[in-house]
Amino acid sequence: MIGQARVAAPRPLAVVTGAAGGIGSAVVRALADSGAIVVAGDREPPEMASELSGRVHSVALDVTSAEDVEHRVALVEDELGPITMLANVAGVLHASSPALELDDDSWAATFAVNTTGVMHVSRAVGQRMAGRGTGAIVTVGSNAGAVPRVGMAAYCASKAAAAMYTKVLGLELAAAGVRANVVSPGSTDTPMLRRMLDGAGPDALVEGTVAQHKIGIPLGRVADPEAVAQAVVFLLSDAASHITMHDLRVDGGASLAS
Repeated sequence: MIGQARVAAPRPLAVVTGAAGGIGSAVVRALADSGAIVVAGDREPPEMASELSGRVHSVALDVTSAEDVEHRVALVEDELGPITMLANVAGVLHASSPALELDDDSWAATFAVNTTGVMHVSRAVGQRMAGRGTGAIVTVGSNAGAVPRVGMAAYCASKAAAAMYTKVLGLELAAAGVRANVVSPGSTDTPMLRRMLDGAGPDALVEGTVAQHKIGIPLGRVADPEAVAQAVVFLLSDAASHITMHDLRVDGGASLAS
């Protein structure tokens, strides 16, 4: 009404898992820069830049524990308000080994974070979003979830499972007004990738490897974490209000959009 004071809409509240990692920290910063209040979760509370003070709350979060996740999500909503956005970024990549030589512990540890962790957090947050009739969820997967990679059976399988879980979640929550999408990066210049390369520079991935059936990266460069973060922010935003169950590849064309 004319003459009445306007009530400012509440700021969006986002939860980001794996916030201490290369992509996770970039997602935290991008969401904070977009105007959201961000809860940055990791096994140890991540250290965030001082300029993010007031916009980012760092918390300890173990995505492999259903009890810890439920407790933390309830605490966040009690103290900060309703969660409107969730970015599942937590992920692990163990040393590569042939599929027939995978040990049980490596398989279980990979799935505990990359797949079960996504389920734990999405379930806790998604139940609350569905009750309110609004919300957006993005799971950061990998193009390895759609394209087989030599020596990465556990990682590929875990990311494929997380992507499909997220798509089913999007289907089931669509009627409740909640969207769920996937962002699948390719090679991204993060500490995890550099550890996997064991001293070789990221540019070694650009040309591809015939013996490993990798075609390389058509755009000719490895992604920066910020490029992946911007895709996550887009799918969480109102600009993507009619997009759900989508898998957005951010890999420079490395998977040939397969």
